[in-house]
Amino acid sequence: MKKILLTTALLLGGVLLGACGQQEATSQSSDAEKLSIVTTFYPMYEFTKEVAGETADVSLLIPAGTEPHDYEPSAKDMTKIMDADAFVYNSPELETWVASLTDSVDPEQTAVIEAAKNIQLVEGTEEEHGHEDEDSHEGHDHTYDPHVWTDPVLAIQEVETIRDDLIAKFPEQKATFTENAAAYIEKLSALDEAYQAALKDATQRTFVTQHAAFGYLARQYDLVEESISGISPDQEPTPSRLAELKEYVEEKQVKVIYFEENASSKVAETLASETGVELAVLNPLESLTQEQMDNGETYLSVMEDNLAALQKSIH
Repeated sequence: MKKILLTTALLLGGVLLGACGQQEATSQSSDAEKLSIVTTFYPMYEFTKEVAGETADVSLLIPAGTEPHDYEPSAKDMTKIMDADAFVYNSPELETWVASLTDSVDPEQTAVIEAAKNIQLVEGTEEEHGHEDEDSHEGHDHTYDPHVWTDPVLAIQEVETIRDDLIAKFPEQKATFTENAAAYIEKLSALDEAYQAALKDATQRTFVTQHAAFGYLARQYDLVEESISGISPDQEPTPSRLAELKEYVEEKQVKVIYFEENASSKVAETLASETGVELAVLNPLESLTQEQMDNGETYLSVMEDNLAALQKSIH
């Protein structure tokens, strides 16, 4: 009898071990079947992750908290892109280095997706490019404003482009990409409606920012952005530009000057001090810190915070 029980136990153990091994193999197989998608900076990461869902491992190329305007990929980064199933970026106006990928990436292997390709970019103004120390930004001068993602309506267009290009490359996932994108676009549409409702009756429609990152948002909601620095946040304004802004703030009775947590705010602080106005954060979402991401902050939550901050100035 003991012999029978022992034999039965051994058989059951073998079945369980076999089942566990099969489950582990299935799990590994499932992971192996996931698409690999590399994205440049945070909005591209979130937009892509929302569309791809569980079908892909979506990674962030530019490290959390890093300024994307002056980022240059390493050889390791380039290899990571070339090994991926898809690579998503905003536009050549922000990721100026993407042009160098043309001869390196195999289109049969990696789908290169420009999220802003269906959006008409607006030219930067003369003031935005008329700063001192231009030579130090050679190779990163932005003829057109790349910050389309700060406008919820244009963010929807970027999500649609990511969806459509992913479907073109991976048609077997069409239903999933379409469903996921629709759910996220619904949230972006609600965000747009919140901005419309909060800003439609404002009488003071001017706001002053650290750098020119909110031009598309301003146009969408009939506002006026005046920036201290240009398209790139590290461009230094001339003394004459600062004098103009001081006069502008006083003339327009601007109550708030907006700075960015992830960039130097010294000039914004100086202007606020000289004009006696409040400082507040307006986040251009060019990057989120690792701490912000760990705390669950997202494009949607930051844009909601931005709306609350704008209402301090727009009234």
